[in-house]
Parts: sequence; structure tokens; C-alpha cells
Amino acid sequence: MSTTARLINIDVDLHAAVNEAAELFHSGDVFIYPTDTVYGFGCNPFDQSALNKINILKTRKENKRYIILIDSIESLYKYVKPVNDRYAKFLIKLWPNPVSVILNLNQKTGEKLNYENAAFRIPANNFCITLLNKLDMPLISTSVNLSNEKQLNDYLTIKSNFKDKVSAIFYTNSESDKNPSTIIDLTKTKPVVIREGKINFMELYQKFT
Repeated sequence: MSTTARLINIDVDLHAAVNEAAELFHSGDVFIYPTDTVYGFGCNPFDQSALNKINILKTRKENKRYIILIDSIESLYKYVKPVNDRYAKFLIKLWPNPVSVILNLNQKTGEKLNYENAAFRIPANNFCITLLNKLDMPLISTSVNLSNEKQLNDYLTIKSNFKDKVSAIFYTNSESDKNPSTIIDLTKTKPVVIREGKINFMELYQKFT
């Protein structure tokens, strides 16, 4: 990008920041924002041009998938196939939490995204939830880094590396978590841990089921 990113402190005016992020989302832009885990690149998951921008920024292969943030269980069921009762009860107890869950997409969503499953999360983060409520749509979340390199989670470092590559950088004065989300696969009969992150999944699963 030829322009410098807008730098927006979400602590100053949360709703103004959310409105700005929503405009960028609907315009097909890419922005950086704080989540309940690490800072992430964000965009509309159904906008292939925006996804391509993130792929380029991360030097990542196009067939790689990104975590999708949602605001509620009700929203989740717009995009995925029905899950069994045990998993359904688990998800209700699980979220919001820094745990991303891979689920099978329904036919409509699968055709839009061109793959069969995706990882979803309801984030425990006020900015994210407020933005998701306003969008009434899912939001891409993927760590700010180059593919296979260490994630960047310090605002000043992120600004130095990406201020001329995204449309905006939303940041907070609060210290962000250094750990990514735990990722589990619930597309099988038994859950499978794909990535152990901030939370030990098996302890959580045994507690909630």
C-alpha cells in the first residue's frame, strides 16, 4: 500500500474505533487489531480480494485457512453444519475463551469459502465483540507475522513493520497476551488438539463435558 496506516487507540473512543473498523471491513480493506490472544490481521472472510491481501502480507499460501471470529453461538450456526448434543453443550460452556474450534461448514458457507471446514472462536475481548455485533458477520483473525516466523505482539514493532502495508492499526494501552489460541478439531467423533495455546484443552474439555 502507498498510504500510511491510520493509528487508532481503541482505549480513547471504543465506538469510534469500531465504526472505523467496520467501514474498513465493508470496503475490502485489511487492518490490524487486538484480540483476546495476540494482535491479528482482520478482514471480511467472504472477500477474496481482502484475503489475498493478507496472504501477500504474510507470504502465505492461498490454500491456508484463517481463524474466524464470531459473536455468538447463534451466529455460528449460520455457517456450520449441526453438531451433536455433546459438542453443542460444550461450545455453550466453552465460549468466550481463547479456544478456536474447527467445525464442518454448511453447504452455503463451504461454497463461498471453497473449503469444507474452518476454525471459529467467540473472543473474550470487548473490542472484538463490539465490532462483531456491529458487523453482524464473521471476522478473519490471523497473527501479525510472516509465514513460519514469530508473531509480532508489540504495538510499536507492529507499527514499524506494517504501517505502510495495512489501512489501519487499532491498538490498546493494555498489555496483550503473548499466547495464540488453542485450536481443537471437533469434526471427528472425538476432539483432536491441533495446537496447544493459552489454554490446556483436555483439562477444559474434561471440566465442561
